Amino acid sequence: MNSPAIKFTKFGFRYRTQKNPTLYDINLEIQSGEKILITGPSGSGKSTLGSCLNGLIPFNYPGEVTGELLIGARKPESIFKLSETVGTVLQDTDAQFVGLTSGEDIAFALENRNVAQESMKQRVIEAAKMVGAENYLTRSPFNLSGGQKQRVGMAGVMVGNAPVLLFDEPLAALDPLTGKTAVALIDDISKQTGATIIIIEHRFEDVLYRHIDRVILMNDGRIIAVMPPGEMVCSGLLEECGVREPLYFTALKYAGVKITPDKCPGRLDTLILEESDKARVREYASTPGLLQTTLDETPLLEVKNLSFAYEKGQAVLSDVNIKLAQGEMTAIIGANGAGKSSFAKILVGFEKESDGSIIYNGKDFTDKTIPERAEKIGYIMQNPNQMLCKPMVYDEVALGLRARGVSESNTRKRVEKTLEICGLSRFLSWPVSALSYGQKKRVTIADALILEPEILIMDEPTAGQDWRNYTRILDFLKELNTERGITVLMITHDMHLCLEYARRALVFAGGRLLCDAPPADALSDPNITIHANLKETSLFDLAQLAGCTDKTTLTRVFIREKRRNHDSIRVH
Repeated sequence: MNSPAIKFTKFGFRYRTQKNPTLYDINLEIQSGEKILITGPSGSGKSTLGSCLNGLIPFNYPGEVTGELLIGARKPESIFKLSETVGTVLQDTDAQFVGLTSGEDIAFALENRNVAQESMKQRVIEAAKMVGAENYLTRSPFNLSGGQKQRVGMAGVMVGNAPVLLFDEPLAALDPLTGKTAVALIDDISKQTGATIIIIEHRFEDVLYRHIDRVILMNDGRIIAVMPPGEMVCSGLLEECGVREPLYFTALKYAGVKITPDKCPGRLDTLILEESDKARVREYASTPGLLQTTLDETPLLEVKNLSFAYEKGQAVLSDVNIKLAQGEMTAIIGANGAGKSSFAKILVGFEKESDGSIIYNGKDFTDKTIPERAEKIGYIMQNPNQMLCKPMVYDEVALGLRARGVSESNTRKRVEKTLEICGLSRFLSWPVSALSYGQKKRVTIADALILEPEILIMDEPTAGQDWRNYTRILDFLKELNTERGITVLMITHDMHLCLEYARRALVFAGGRLLCDAPPADALSDPNITIHANLKETSLFDLAQLAGCTDKTTLTRVFIREKRRNHDSIRVH
């Protein structure tokens, strides 16, 4: 019998700077050629486990190791030696690039091994063709789209013919359709090379677009379960550990359909539904749908014929027209590079429109300065660390008022009130560095709220967040929206967020506003999803499988029940 590709035996690890271990008693065997998903909430230990596999632990991040790890029946000796066995594609591909061109970057591993130039060129071309990156070998990797960067990163690890390929959160920065393509690409690599594939990702349903042999569920530094996907979905362990179960599976439960592992529910395209199951889904989908909230039709913000270009002749936004009413909660969705973030930056004054106008509360807003706009529109970046500039929480939140000459007594009152609204009162005197990522995110919201804006724009509010932290942040935004009447704009790639929290979806494609509609309509229309690099949710696919006449009704009913159940849980 062949030895496993990877074997952990009573393995544990504690970072040198931490009191308690991050990994406890890991016992795991992964066979050669297996395709594995490691999932779990933030802080579960899954990324640390990945760092053990590629040698970052203990060779770059020192600490105390207990037990034994064998990779290819050998103990890890160094990162360099281990790179010949384990190739890694990082979550942040920009942090992985070292070449001036994509071709040079793919060749990097071969250069380090002194491979002859002719052989090196041939292997680079072969690896690039395998992932569809052969057309941009001469381009800088930093000037590529998110999906193209993923392909170059994959080619860079494949060129070394490593028998184990590790993908660390490969979907984190990708739009829905590009993420789907990335999952398919990883599956193709698995079939073509026979490599052992390990994917670390908390977007469970998205990874299961293609076949996975086993799912490893982690929590609190321990392996909770190792199961085939179908068994894992039915076990109830995903929700217990804070991992979101697939949308279609939740919808089947709402419809009263009993799902067992023998129905192969790990992927929708393998799911077996009896005729009685399909009938239950159709009956569920025919119940009255979601009631739409009536808002004041007088626009708070109006954008007219807005156009923008970073360079002359290269339009980023073209003729965008949007009206936003007071109290709306709206998602801005679309492909990477569609113009979503540029649109937000123009609203807050970071960029200047080439043409068109912005009207705020009936008055021209176009010539307002950034500080003037900040009093009406708060902007929160995706990464809170890019916004925080003071060492202490109080000083950070007080910064905007101090810059405007507000007295210290009034500043303190408003800081205390704002921190209370954000659930941060007990952190008033804390250093920012001592906060968690989610708490830092709330501090950046407090930075914006202190100026009492009427609109909040959040760029990817849930990026990198597990389901529990995601829910906390979105519930807080919903509270600001419903209880304080703050209009919320969310730029997002997360279609779950769009469905559950937004009442309206603005779909951008190629710098134009392609669609302005309820999320259920936008995400159930193939013409829109294809052009905007989105993908229909699994609710749309389930409606097709069950034979629903109208493919949008299931989504509408699901949204209504999801929101009702969620609100009921919050109340209790």
